[in-house]
Amino acid sequence: QVQLVESGGGLVPPGGSLRLSCEASGRTDNTRTVAWFRQAPGKEREFVAANRRNGENTYYADSVKGRFFLYRDDDKNTVDLQMDNLKVEDTAVYYCAANRRLIVSSLRFASAYGYWGRGTQVTVSS
Repeated sequence: QVQLVESGGGLVPPGGSLRLSCEASGRTDNTRTVAWFRQAPGKEREFVAANRRNGENTYYADSVKGRFFLYRDDDKNTVDLQMDNLKVEDTAVYYCAANRRLIVSSLRFASAYGYWGRGTQVTVSS
């Protein structure tokens, strides 16, 4: 089994920055592909960013491209999401997800991931 625990959420004003962290434990050999998703109230869970393997491309949703950056440290079994220039519409619960290696075309689909954290709240408000 794999356990994922997110941290780093909070309240930040528009234009601010926040860094989320996700730590994996257990059978981390099953966490080759890592991703972040988010879910706002009344909306479906949506893809934010994903990486299949250290050194490969990282894929981002168009809405966060150039503002959010995914960093992974396989030695520490962590994956961070650096969020800059935050907007009110970024407000959501952010989830870390992981799975064995996925094909690129499946990265954006929540149903492709077998392991999830409980989420951390990010609120962007003045």
